[in-house]
Amino acid sequence: MGRVDGLKQKLAAVDWYLTSGLLFLALVLSGLGYAAYRLQLLLNDAEALPIEAVVIKGERRLTTEEEIRGALQNLMARSFFSADVTEVQKAIEALPWVYRASVRRVWPARLKVYLQEQQPAAHWNQDKWLNVHGEVFQAPLREGLPQLPNLAGQDQSAAEVLESFKQMSELLELNGFALASLSLSPRHAWIATLEKGLVLELGREDKMARIQRFINVYPTLAQQQKGIAKVDLRYDTGLAVGWEETKKESR
Repeated sequence: MGRVDGLKQKLAAVDWYLTSGLLFLALVLSGLGYAAYRLQLLLNDAEALPIEAVVIKGERRLTTEEEIRGALQNLMARSFFSADVTEVQKAIEALPWVYRASVRRVWPARLKVYLQEQQPAAHWNQDKWLNVHGEVFQAPLREGLPQLPNLAGQDQSAAEVLESFKQMSELLELNGFALASLSLSPRHAWIATLEKGLVLELGREDKMARIQRFINVYPTLAQQQKGIAKVDLRYDTGLAVGWEETKKESR
């Protein structure tokens, strides 16, 4: 009988421990569930933890405060937790003078935005811009922009036109000339215009060699008592000159 009573006592103790353990587990799970519920309410409640400020970092000369506020107006109504940083990034990058943006959360209730503005290298087809990477973009004119060259062509050739402009400019500047504009026609013919309005027709091939031919012959042309309007270099040898006064060409 003593052994039986002892076994019953041990089983009762086990039942008590098991019951206590299950009760404790139930309390823990209930607590976690309530915490998850409260967190969900917090995430969905903009007033619980609203975004207090957006900190803008990076050099900014062409993007205004009004443009940034307008882009983020709807997104700022969300809470710190529910705000989608990817959406904020896209909204900032959609601004005309912004090239790249990155966004991160800063505790307790701020968003930090680092933006990089477009670096315009040229006017493109009169109503657009070309950045230093050879990419076409549209943006309104801003005060304080430097004087930029005028480039033209089909959008898919923008990087090629920009690179060719750099090469031609370097060669011309070494010889006392300044290149103001460059265009590439749909038939891939190059036309360069110098700062004083002199037009160089370069054709489709050997454009750098033809620029050098112009440089070599220019001292002779400059001795004439006429202004030079155009030089046609689309010949394997020689060139044709259009004079400002007579508008006649000579070979």
